[in-house]
Amino acid sequence: MSTSKNKFNPERLMTLILAPVISEKGTYLADKNGQMILRVVNDATKPEIKAAVELLFKVEVKSVSVLNVHGKEKRFGRIIGRRRGWKKAYVCLKPGQEINFAMEA
Repeated sequence: MSTSKNKFNPERLMTLILAPVISEKGTYLADKNGQMILRVVNDATKPEIKAAVELLFKVEVKSVSVLNVHGKEKRFGRIIGRRRGWKKAYVCLKPGQEINFAMEA
């Protein structure tokens, strides 16, 4: 039997996670539910995100939820533009698992 990490290309897994989303909601979810919020590439799938988090942070992932964030419409004088949309992943860790971004930086 192969694990979920062996099914995916390791080079791709290293580039999937772009940044953690640090916010008030994110810290609340981390404390209460053991979840973390990550900014990921737009074509990432749930199994790939799970394998990437397990590979990079050496933790066990319970579940992954994905959300597409639509870009805001912005005006510059008469010109109307639009910011780029992005993908956000809510990663739920198994009990006893923790990732501390402040210690790793």
